[in-house]
Amino acid sequence: MDLHVRHVTRYQYAQPVVFGPHRLMLRPRDSFDLRILETELDIFPRAELAWSHDVYGNPVALATFAEAADRLEITSSLVLRRYGSALFRKPAAAAVAFVPHYSDGERIVLQPFITPASSDDDGSLANWLSGVLQEPGDADSLSRLAEAIHGGFGYSVRYEEGTQSPAATLSLGAGSCRDLAWLFIEAVRRLGYAARFVTGYLHNAPGEAGSSRAALGLTHAWAEVYVPGDGWVEFDPTNALVADPHLVRVAVARVPLDASPVSGSFTGAPGAQIGLWVGVDVTPTQVFAAVA
Repeated sequence: MDLHVRHVTRYQYAQPVVFGPHRLMLRPRDSFDLRILETELDIFPRAELAWSHDVYGNPVALATFAEAADRLEITSSLVLRRYGSALFRKPAAAAVAFVPHYSDGERIVLQPFITPASSDDDGSLANWLSGVLQEPGDADSLSRLAEAIHGGFGYSVRYEEGTQSPAATLSLGAGSCRDLAWLFIEAVRRLGYAARFVTGYLHNAPGEAGSSRAALGLTHAWAEVYVPGDGWVEFDPTNALVADPHLVRVAVARVPLDASPVSGSFTGAPGAQIGLWVGVDVTPTQVFAAVA
């Protein structure tokens, strides 16, 4: 399916401010399941862009500004072709309780994604994880955890920056998509799985009902787990999706902060920032080949 993505981020200020460098992670990486057909990046005020790949291999643009302004607007336009996701062959029920078996070479590469990145000083995450896995059922541990988050936690849109700790999400019983994804990631890491944080977009195909819990007009976040034999497989606990082409990956990272779509700084008076708006529109499109 071909998709047109328009992602707008707009910051409003009470008076002109001076912008520091901004790090933009808005361009996906081509792969077997995702092809970039067109891309355009418009920024106000005018910025110079320097492209690179970060430590995870994500395309990153560093924007530098030469003039002050009372508004910063970044518009990313993409035309993408989304193919099927990596398959997830669920393990047999007898293998549910066992940790994943990675080869020595895989474990060397995957170790940063296996090691938990958040503390669990009060044991709340360990207790919740144990409770979920002790519930009767034949599903594999990954699916059981994703379903437990989907069915047991409320979904809320949070516009403030940052991601809740797993302990905070457990205490509140709710979170945004990034909070629920982070809870899932830190839980499966404690089972010995390699997991990474993913940012991108969620869309509905033509004629489909809007059944997703996540807001379709915003960016989305989910997890990928490295499953032996299957590779990196998508798990979206917010919407109970596994290896689903409705998920459009843009960036991956070990921790949420490293996958932020837009990050940067400005210099201005205290309280100068008076507004932030993010809008995402994902629509099917048709790309026609040029006629010779």
